[in-house]
Amino acid sequence: MKICIVDGYSTGVSLTRRLRDLGVNCIHVQSEPRTNGFLQRTFRPDDYSLDFGYTDDIPALAGQLATLGISRVIAGSESGVTLAETLAQQLGLPTNTPAGRLARRDKALMYQTAERAGLDVPQGTTVSSPAAAAEWFTASGLTEAVVKPLASAATDGVRFCQTPEEIAHATEAILAKPNIFGQRNAAVIVQERLSGDEYYINSVSSGGDHRFAEIWRYTKRASDGPMPLYDYEEPVAPHTAEAQLLKAYTCRVLDALGIQESAAHTEVMLTARGPVLIETGARLGGATSPDIIDKYLGTSQTALLAAALVDPRTLLDFDDELTSWPGRIRNVEFAPRPRRASCGAPQTRMTPGAPPVCVGDSARHHETREWIRTPPAHRRCSAGRRSLSPRAGGSLARPGARARAEPLPGRHPAGRRHRARRRSQGPCPRRPHPRRDRREQQPRLHLHQGSRPG
Repeated sequence: MKICIVDGYSTGVSLTRRLRDLGVNCIHVQSEPRTNGFLQRTFRPDDYSLDFGYTDDIPALAGQLATLGISRVIAGSESGVTLAETLAQQLGLPTNTPAGRLARRDKALMYQTAERAGLDVPQGTTVSSPAAAAEWFTASGLTEAVVKPLASAATDGVRFCQTPEEIAHATEAILAKPNIFGQRNAAVIVQERLSGDEYYINSVSSGGDHRFAEIWRYTKRASDGPMPLYDYEEPVAPHTAEAQLLKAYTCRVLDALGIQESAAHTEVMLTARGPVLIETGARLGGATSPDIIDKYLGTSQTALLAAALVDPRTLLDFDDELTSWPGRIRNVEFAPRPRRASCGAPQTRMTPGAPPVCVGDSARHHETREWIRTPPAHRRCSAGRRSLSPRAGGSLARPGARARAEPLPGRHPAGRRHRARRRSQGPCPRRPHPRRDRREQQPRLHLHQGSRPG
């Protein structure tokens, strides 16, 4: 079996690895000529038997894929959704409905489509200038609003604003730079800030049947910046009333957007007026590490999608009411060291009395196999490191959140300034150290190559 992955970045790396474990031959296609640096660092070319790279000749690419006998075309990340569905349609393979393709990437069209289906969506508008954004906010009568890109992911460019001046400044900042996928921001969305509990629901669909692998509830904390700190996330038991409400609402969202043959990551706010759609992506969720989800919750969205691609009957046999886990689990993002190692390098910090926490690396989506103990004060992050922590408290911050990194034990907080002073003023006089001085006076034993100490 051969499957084409479009933009196999982020969680798509784990999907490709799982498909390979199931005996699938994976082919890669790139949707844009240039890829965001962070996403590109997660890419693993050795997981693919063939990488076509980028091409703007879609019919020719579809012909090549047909020659190879491709069975499915799937998006590995948000940026690959449109191309994956376009190629699947041209090849006559199962995919989401073509009519809703634009609405699955453009948030303004997404809200219009959901509203026509009778679903509650935030009050808002789409603008292409800071002045228009400020004018709409003033006329709306809202006291607070959210400004975000029209088509992006995560919290890229999202800002909470309370005045027309803040609205105009946030709009100008978004329009001045590309989104997280390197695409130009031609317009922004300005909408009411919802109040309530926020959730995300990770689902897999096949033949229009939807199954839910994960439901998570956000816990946030106030911050000094324009965005709250996403403190941590906890899974929601599938048999609870809130889970039943969220699943019923999400099914309506998926049907309205025509998501029938893919994974989906849906964010919903439970407000006083009921569930309200924040957004949906027709791809895998990227907030949690699939390996750690499988370990603690049983079946991750990634594992469910991989199994469904190989055998669709697997999805129909999956009972999402039976998901359970022992004790209390939280998905926590950890703060980097003041001088960060490269992304994916294991980081360990031990603090007596704190509960053990298993670290997962969301950039590469594999378990680092280290157990660390860390107090809540250390959990402030914008680096994208996440974990599941049994009975652990702490703080989670999404990328872009302001954070304070604590110095590691054994490393002086002013060490960098001290080294800078030494470089500018010359070496510091060495303080007397009896043990070191006594050791330096003793003769040293030099071992020649091939010799062994007795």
